[in-house]
Amino acid sequence: MNKVVVGLSGGVDSSVAAAALHHQGYEVIGLTLWLMKGKGQCCSEGMVDAARLCEELGIPHHIVDSRDVFQENIIDYLVDGYQAGVTPLPCSQCNRAVKFSPMLDYAKKELDTDKIATGHYARIKYDEQSDRYQLLRAVDRNKDQSYFLYDLTQELLAGSVFPLGNQTKEETRRIAMEFGLATAEKPESQDLCLVEAHGSMQTFLDRYINQNEGDIVDLAGNVLGKHTGIHHYTIGQRRGLGIAAPEPLYVVKLDAVMNRVVVGDRYAGGRLECTASRMNWVSIAQPTTPISAEVKIRYRSQSVPAQIIPLENSRIKIMFEEHQFGVTPGQAAVLYNGEMVLGGGIIEMTED
Repeated sequence: MNKVVVGLSGGVDSSVAAAALHHQGYEVIGLTLWLMKGKGQCCSEGMVDAARLCEELGIPHHIVDSRDVFQENIIDYLVDGYQAGVTPLPCSQCNRAVKFSPMLDYAKKELDTDKIATGHYARIKYDEQSDRYQLLRAVDRNKDQSYFLYDLTQELLAGSVFPLGNQTKEETRRIAMEFGLATAEKPESQDLCLVEAHGSMQTFLDRYINQNEGDIVDLAGNVLGKHTGIHHYTIGQRRGLGIAAPEPLYVVKLDAVMNRVVVGDRYAGGRLECTASRMNWVSIAQPTTPISAEVKIRYRSQSVPAQIIPLENSRIKIMFEEHQFGVTPGQAAVLYNGEMVLGGGIIEMTED
């Protein structure tokens, strides 16, 4: 019998992943990571629901205290980023450093298996020609989470299973109802776990970062108003600036050195190119010459065509075919070729 460790958050997706594998005859072991205190699917409430699911299925349930790992890799990472004037993307960092890698390590060392599964909407395919595992978009493009998984290594892809990658969210709900799972009608998480736990990202950040007021200025340096701390703002933001202007203004730069929020019109907030660092080429070998790709600069943004120029030190230059609004340092630039994720990296802060 095949043994698989399923990461359980207490939500419907991971519940169905576990139930489906159990129904298929796998020896399923539930594993929940204790990341932090408070509300949210990955915390105390989620652990209770995950334990209840394992009881329903008659499978073992393990809880691993990962609070120190989460503090170092996510909370400290977020705080340092916001203080530096960038908008970090915690989910991809969390998936590799906090979830998949520790889960697979625990499965191998403690549970005698080299397979883990999660409720992510994505797919994995092994390509014999390249001898590589490929990360693919989910069939349900509205739920596709491959953007957050670009940083997984070949070892992690080889050891991972995504049971939901070929189905829609509606099918997941239906399967949960058919299995009679208590999580079948559980509301879907709409925010980051940190937002769920603290009420808002601003409330969370204010626990760690002092509100250092400063100027909101236009591109010429004229003072238009005051801000409550640059960590309260992000590139492309329009609402909540508290300034009056004859035309819509957007945040185009966060100047941590001068403690200023710089605003401009929509065109000023666009870019034809950017650079990305910490590149992980997940499905292909690192290219040595320029390639064409479709690029997503935000989870909910559309993929857009661009030329990718490899640079030294795991960096790339991205040259978009058209002006892109809201290119945000700290967010991920993920490269696709159709349904396949080529790789991704972190958008760098660059001088204009």
